Amino acid sequence: MKKIAILTINDYNNYGNRLQNYATQEVIRSFGFQVETIIYERNANNTPLNFKDKLQKFFNLQSKDKYDLIKTKASYFFYKKIINNRIKVIKQFTHNYIYETNFSISINNIPEDLHSRYDFFITGSDQVWNPKLGFGTSIDFLTFAPIHKRIAYAPSFGISEIPQNYIKNYQKWISEIPYLSVREQVGADIIKKLTGRESIVLIDPTLMLSKEKWVSISKSVVKKPHKYLLVYFLGKISYEIMQYIQQISFEYNLEVVYLASLKDKARYIVDPSEFIDYFNSANIIFTDSFHGTIFSILFEKPFIVFDRLGRLPSMNSRIDTLLAKFKLECRKWENIKNNNDIFNIAFSHVQLIIEEERNKALDFLRNALNVRGEN
Repeated sequence: MKKIAILTINDYNNYGNRLQNYATQEVIRSFGFQVETIIYERNANNTPLNFKDKLQKFFNLQSKDKYDLIKTKASYFFYKKIINNRIKVIKQFTHNYIYETNFSISINNIPEDLHSRYDFFITGSDQVWNPKLGFGTSIDFLTFAPIHKRIAYAPSFGISEIPQNYIKNYQKWISEIPYLSVREQVGADIIKKLTGRESIVLIDPTLMLSKEKWVSISKSVVKKPHKYLLVYFLGKISYEIMQYIQQISFEYNLEVVYLASLKDKARYIVDPSEFIDYFNSANIIFTDSFHGTIFSILFEKPFIVFDRLGRLPSMNSRIDTLLAKFKLECRKWENIKNNNDIFNIAFSHVQLIIEEERNKALDFLRNALNVRGEN
């Protein structure tokens, strides 16, 4: 039996990350392969800054960024226990559903025989090539493995332009991946500009699994309201949107449920299985999240997508690409805010698009993994 390794972001505080990791694993397992996700200790790559350097880095920030950083640090201090509890339940989900290695690697600690332990290595999905978030290392491009074993499955750059000091390495590393795909068109444009190569754009792995597959690992929430408006924001919620949330809640007699928000501490620590159930049972969903949008589409729920507000670089373009692919641009806030019937949404065309995209991704993987004709 062939053995496949996944290299991704091991983020135990992020629902989308855990669910895309699970989805990639399950798609590869469907070919009859043994699959493991290698634990990559990214923090081991970084030399801790001394107090003087930390202070200098802080003073170099813009005023708004200083305020946001202080607020974030203060929130972690006051809510450390609840944040750690959420990490604990997400790690438990990982233990239950994702096959991780019993060893870890880092830039300075890669087993000499790692390349021979697996038949292929897959990097992706998620923003594994985003240098602005500290990713896009040589490990994320699988440089430790023989070239013929390297596969990129729907990785994302998360940005529209690569910083100058990364270009030389990115050009070399990307050129050495024989089976190359990306998650967004902007990623394909970056690769074309850097290397002259064409790369196929594939859907996020979470879209590769059926609604029924996701429901099979969901966990019903005991105290879930009968009717509710689900709010899943990773950025700030403006005063205007807060007023709109309250308006819709009142007009349609819906309880407001916040996920991943300290506004709702009891639900801040739901695990990914409960996360799925909340999406599947919602009456309507408000989100600024890429994966929040995906699960709204998979479960065919009325939803509204908002631009994300915050200090990190904008990631709104990937949601725009997703909505365009499924012809659902009408669900953007700016396109729907004057619509009196926000619950009316047509999904009849979506399943056909999903099936076409799934087949395209499966063809890519069969070719890369040398299983064409076996399934």
